[in-house]
Amino acid sequence: MKTTALIMAGGRGERFWPKSRRKLPKQFLSLTEDGRTMIQLTVARISPLVAIEDVFIATNESYKKLVREQLPDLPEQNILCEPVSKNTAPCIGLGAAHVQKKYGDAIMLVLPSDHLIKNNSLFVQALKNAIAVAEQGENLVTIGITPEHPETGYGYIKFDSEKSVGDGAFCVERFVEKPNLEKAKEYIDSGEYLWNSGMFIWKASTILNRIEEFLGETHSGLMKIKSAIGSDGYEKILCEIFSAFSSESIDYAVMEKAANPSSQKKTVFTIPGAFGWDDVGSWLALERLRRTDESGSVIEGNVIAVDSGENIIQGGKKLIAAVGVKNFVIVDTEDAILICQKESAGKIKEVLERLREAKREEYL
Repeated sequence: MKTTALIMAGGRGERFWPKSRRKLPKQFLSLTEDGRTMIQLTVARISPLVAIEDVFIATNESYKKLVREQLPDLPEQNILCEPVSKNTAPCIGLGAAHVQKKYGDAIMLVLPSDHLIKNNSLFVQALKNAIAVAEQGENLVTIGITPEHPETGYGYIKFDSEKSVGDGAFCVERFVEKPNLEKAKEYIDSGEYLWNSGMFIWKASTILNRIEEFLGETHSGLMKIKSAIGSDGYEKILCEIFSAFSSESIDYAVMEKAANPSSQKKTVFTIPGAFGWDDVGSWLALERLRRTDESGSVIEGNVIAVDSGENIIQGGKKLIAAVGVKNFVIVDTEDAILICQKESAGKIKEVLERLREAKREEYL
């Protein structure tokens, strides 16, 4: 069976402000030392499994030009522009409708565009295992990440380590929301939980059948959109129908319900992965992605640091002179400068809230 990929690339990456903006969000930025952008790296790492003509990018019209510029070999018709953002369930459903229309049926790898992987060979092997499980029937497969520490910023997957179905896959017992620190420690100690990476593998027909089961109205709309693919009226029908969908995440709307313990038929599986996964959630991720200098800092650009250390400094054209500064994030762009303590990096989104309230849209 053909293997395709749907890469979700419509997010704004607000925690990487001021470099990540509405017009150039995180997935189109280069955050690693090799110069490639996040979305370019995502497509490259799955190239052993998926040909570029079988890759679909789900985004919005504002980013279509960026996708074409950064992925010039991608067929233009594979750029799926959502008229409005409706969370991951409608997004994935739209991708599945296009895959089914083009191929009849196929395996889908569903991946975020803004994650990084350190060991690509282990990652590809995990995907191969997941594909094998997805091909066996109406199975929903997710890649779980073996936890490295108690983390309160991720959802978790509880799996049955004694119920393996082969190919490194285990039955999922349930999905759990982001825990507090105490609960996260319990999860780690039990050895029965994985981080929820948001990466999924299934047949297009399988996920559409589950959307029909749990989101009937959305499925009906998707089938109308599918019928219009390739026609002159596609854009109009897509806009009318997709805009009316309820906003639903695939985790809550499908995965959690399908993994319900009361279900007699176990069709939700996870494959534990330990391949250096990073969701690159904030500027602090640069300390994990890049080499630090002798002061423990990650510094790029026009910067001079004196008696400073353990900083993340991204310089631009202006000289940044950091004196006696420690544990700070400093980012310079043409029209904005971010200065914050590392421990406050999670509050960057509050800056954007204030900018919105003040209607200072030019900085968003």
